[in-house]
Amino acid sequence: MAEPAAYYARRGPWADWWTLLHPPYTAWHLSFVVIGACLAPHVVVSTLVGTLVAFFLAVGLAAHALDELHGRPLGTSIPSPVLAAVAGASLAGALILGAVGVVRVGGWLVLFMAVGVGLVVGYDLELGGGAVHGGAGFALGWGAFPVLTAAFAQTHSVTGGAVLAAGGAAAWSGAQRALSTPARTLRRRVRGAQVRLVHADGTVDQVGRRELLAPLEQALRLSSWAAVLLAVGLAVSRLG
Repeated sequence: MAEPAAYYARRGPWADWWTLLHPPYTAWHLSFVVIGACLAPHVVVSTLVGTLVAFFLAVGLAAHALDELHGRPLGTSIPSPVLAAVAGASLAGALILGAVGVVRVGGWLVLFMAVGVGLVVGYDLELGGGAVHGGAGFALGWGAFPVLTAAFAQTHSVTGGAVLAAGGAAAWSGAQRALSTPARTLRRRVRGAQVRLVHADGTVDQVGRRELLAPLEQALRLSSWAAVLLAVGLAVSRLG
């Protein structure tokens, strides 16, 4: 039996949809929305909820559906027309929520909406020769952008604090990609590995595929939980 495409993948009914959502990573990047919103002096809960739902539709559903549609990296059995429909409907839903936000926040939000659609489509379909589909594109699009958008939705401006926080989120997302890229390679494309470690005292250890993969995925697990707990802690402190 083939190994799951990701450590969070499941087998059984609805397993393909669970895997498609990438739950730890989706929660991680939605946490950046909460962190960005909590930078505001006063957090408008309805705006935060609307921003979270919009990013869930755009990132959790549309982006992942497009990614699976483009090359089937997860190997799911979800039909291509269904993936395309999910991506289209989710992006449309995110844009509708954005349009509601424009009424409350102002016209500058349209720029954020346009950038968001461009990031989702450009990154996951690797448009322009994959110009956006790289470490910098992921760090900025999946890390900095949620923080800046959520902060702007709350304050109607881009503050220095929001820019600094967005930089931190970009670095965190860059670390995620630096870990997840070799982890995906080991899990999906490598069936065996032997690494010979020669210690300073002359002893030799043999490290296999499983030992190489384990610390990468453990770091990803812990980081996703760290982002969620940080976001929840900020929200409780600000709204409690």
